[in-house]
Amino acid sequence: MTEINTAAETAAPHRYTAAMAADIEARWQDFWDAEGTYEAPNPAGDLAGDPAVAARPKKFIMDMFPYPSGAGLHVGHPLGYIATDVFARHARMTGHNVLHTLGFDAFGLPAEQYAVQTGTHPRVSTEANMENMKVQLRRLGLGHDKRRSFATIDPDYYKWTQWIFLQIYNSWYDDEAKKARPIAELVEQFENGTREIPGTTRAWSELSPAERSDVLGEYRLAYASDAPVNWCPGLGTVLANEEVTADGRSERGNFPVFKSKLRQWNMRITAYADRLLDDLDALDWPEAIKLQQRNWIGRSEGARVDFQVGDTGAITVFTTRQDTLFGATYMVLAPEHPLVDGAAKIVPAAWPEGTHDVWTGGHATPSEAVDAYRKQAASKSDVERQADAKEKTGVFTGAYATNPVSGEQIPVFIADYVLMGYGTGAIMAVPAHDSRDFAFARAFELPMRCVVQPADDRGTDPSTWDEAFSSYEAELVNSSNEDITLDGLGVVEAKAKITAWLADRGIGEGTVNFRLRDWLFSRQRYWGEPFPIVYDEDGVAHSLPESMLPLELPEVEDYSPRTFDPNDADTQPETPLSRNEDWVNVTLDLGDGAGPRRYRRETNTMPNWAGSCWYELRYLDPHNAEKLVDPAVEQYWMGPREGMPTGGVDLYVGGAEHAVLHLLYARFWSKMLFDLGHISSAEPFHKLYNQGMIQAFVYRDARGIAVPAAEVEERDGAFWYEGEKVSRVLGKMGKSLKNAVTPDEICSEYGADTLRLYEMAMGPLDVSRPWDTRAVIGQYRLLQRLWRNIVDESTGEVTVVDTPADEDTLRALHKAIDGVAQDMVAMRFNTAIAKITELNNHLTKSGGAISRQVAEQLVLLVAPLAPHISEELWRKLGHTDSVVHQDFPVADPAYVVDETVTCVVQIKGKVKARLEVSPSITDADLEALALADPHVVAALGGAEIRKVVVRAPKLVNIVAG
Repeated sequence: MTEINTAAETAAPHRYTAAMAADIEARWQDFWDAEGTYEAPNPAGDLAGDPAVAARPKKFIMDMFPYPSGAGLHVGHPLGYIATDVFARHARMTGHNVLHTLGFDAFGLPAEQYAVQTGTHPRVSTEANMENMKVQLRRLGLGHDKRRSFATIDPDYYKWTQWIFLQIYNSWYDDEAKKARPIAELVEQFENGTREIPGTTRAWSELSPAERSDVLGEYRLAYASDAPVNWCPGLGTVLANEEVTADGRSERGNFPVFKSKLRQWNMRITAYADRLLDDLDALDWPEAIKLQQRNWIGRSEGARVDFQVGDTGAITVFTTRQDTLFGATYMVLAPEHPLVDGAAKIVPAAWPEGTHDVWTGGHATPSEAVDAYRKQAASKSDVERQADAKEKTGVFTGAYATNPVSGEQIPVFIADYVLMGYGTGAIMAVPAHDSRDFAFARAFELPMRCVVQPADDRGTDPSTWDEAFSSYEAELVNSSNEDITLDGLGVVEAKAKITAWLADRGIGEGTVNFRLRDWLFSRQRYWGEPFPIVYDEDGVAHSLPESMLPLELPEVEDYSPRTFDPNDADTQPETPLSRNEDWVNVTLDLGDGAGPRRYRRETNTMPNWAGSCWYELRYLDPHNAEKLVDPAVEQYWMGPREGMPTGGVDLYVGGAEHAVLHLLYARFWSKMLFDLGHISSAEPFHKLYNQGMIQAFVYRDARGIAVPAAEVEERDGAFWYEGEKVSRVLGKMGKSLKNAVTPDEICSEYGADTLRLYEMAMGPLDVSRPWDTRAVIGQYRLLQRLWRNIVDESTGEVTVVDTPADEDTLRALHKAIDGVAQDMVAMRFNTAIAKITELNNHLTKSGGAISRQVAEQLVLLVAPLAPHISEELWRKLGHTDSVVHQDFPVADPAYVVDETVTCVVQIKGKVKARLEVSPSITDADLEALALADPHVVAALGGAEIRKVVVRAPKLVNIVAG
């Protein structure tokens, strides 16, 4: 600050300085809190305000939930928060009832890991972190309705998270109605016989409670099942697919992740796959995010085909190329496929006679080969398994399946390039026309059959090919039996014909498949929402009644799940909750007529995504203890309206990294709650905006270790730290990289308004940009000039005058108003600041006192961006009310349009004159004016004019001679 703390400043006691900014900002933040300036009234419910408010247009503006990190904020974190604050302030000034608040997504693994290391209860450290972040956020002057703030760890919040889980658990998806319905309606159908009970001919009344539970478990939208999961021994918990890195390690902690089979809770999000896809069209989201969701859901049309395996049943495959069925020469199952070790196990006790040595992997029996290979596959991530590795691996199961079109017995393998997460976890391999199958067949010396005519001259013998041939344009060959022939047909025709043939014989049908898998919804952790589920002595699950919610977390002596050797895939999880016997084993009366009974509680907890799946609804009605949300309140803030057919939040700002996690999960929960009639909005977030990232330079020494960025010197284009040359790359900002700059530092040195302006002025909001502390001073000086244009730095008196502004100033003012207004709506805050700077510079250069009408309009323009200094100047200008709810300036069109424009007059392509003309001048008038101009007359020198081309109002081209 040495360049700022000059003698001139000392001589100007009322100059805008960092100290003055700190005083102004603290005073106005206190004022806003005391007056409830940012409190948004509801038209109904316990936050009800003036009923007239309901007639005003509303804006519900949200930021993605912050996690209360112990490291606090660096200057990259508030970028989105400042942007939504600016947008919200402008919306208030344009007559909107604005709901803008911020809570905390406070469950999560970091606090639990800190608890394991220190013995500090996760709630203690989390609440301390939240208080620190609240102080930091308040200092930025964010206009949040603090009455509506909460944390997901508040019991009166997660009571409703548990309640929503029970709505999902007690619902099923009706494929005919295309919506969720209460499970009681399904039970009624089973009881009255209008729906067949799958797997049995007995009546519903004849089934035991455990049998009924099993039947309903196949329908419930939340269900427990034994399924392949991502097991991370190093963390002692299972992980969702999205929490595993591309190299098969945990996103948190970087531990190895293995495939294992455990009983876990799941959400049947796949039931909503079509709706999740279709409703993307109604959302105002970046196309890149929509594309990521579409790809993640992965809809594809094809056919289900059954391949009979002896007397044990059938292997069902899903294929999008059913036309190539005659070319299937072997099958492959995912190592985790239930037929490998389930009740209908296909693995025989011994190798069939004549088994190829390459197929056995050197093992004595099929069981040994399969077991060994499955352990090997469990150590790889899905990404690794799908990679196009040169060496294809797998083993023969010892079983054969029947190709339904040829009757041929084809061998069944397991291989890691087939995943349970797509289709049925089994494929029919057509090696001649699929590159992975081709490589596998070559490695295992399997036959290949050409059934799609190659377009080149390679012939139809795949054994001579270098690669598979795949095409949707070629004709089918070698594809016929006594009942059907596909030869000579195109792919589309062949697919339709074979699909009908399969359906007629009951061995297949046309179907749609999705890449999307059901959502793994349980974790072996302490710091998460407990499941409101108990089990009776027969292991049947029961939901807790609403009167027993919230089910709060108990105290435990050890917060950590039991962790294991990170490389030991054969371990089993042990949850922290399971160690509290008094909490786990309880006697309860669930109100179901059975009276008090002994139960065992569910000891897994919900994932950290649960609380953020519905938090937009709690912002609406945060103190409602009787309902999830008051229907009238939800309808007002989020209900469907013109241009928003599925309803939702008006503006949701956050990082693009949540494209297929939080955003997809929240959409699923909204649709389920919508189906059951709890809310009117089928989508949670109508408009999504992804802000970019503030980056920072990372400096590393010769060892590759990051050194403190603040202590690096630049000399002659190189960078030096403690006398040693260091490298510089642009990267993330963070404590571990020693390049973090806190907002506290910038606020102390320049003030919060300067920080707000700098972050908004750095560049387009949706583009990442590098932080440069040295550049912050530019916005600080803008505020100093703004202050100096209105306030005398020596006396502190306002210097504005009540005389009208001159025309040039009015034009500069109204052009700025017009441009800034458009930029605010479009969130182009960097260009808005540029226009304000241009106006302020105009006033500075014009000299003399500024007209009051101009000064007040300028302050109102600045108010959304720099609210503290704007409040102070507004008060100094004689106003007693807050600037927050003043009307945003409106441009006078007469001053926005240029009074004149410059017209260029050319003769033979050379400029001979420039004319100042009206923008609305006609071609005829402009031609006459140009020809009469003395410079043009002199240039023509009496030459004959052959042609005049007029492009009013900016160009006249004369052809003469």
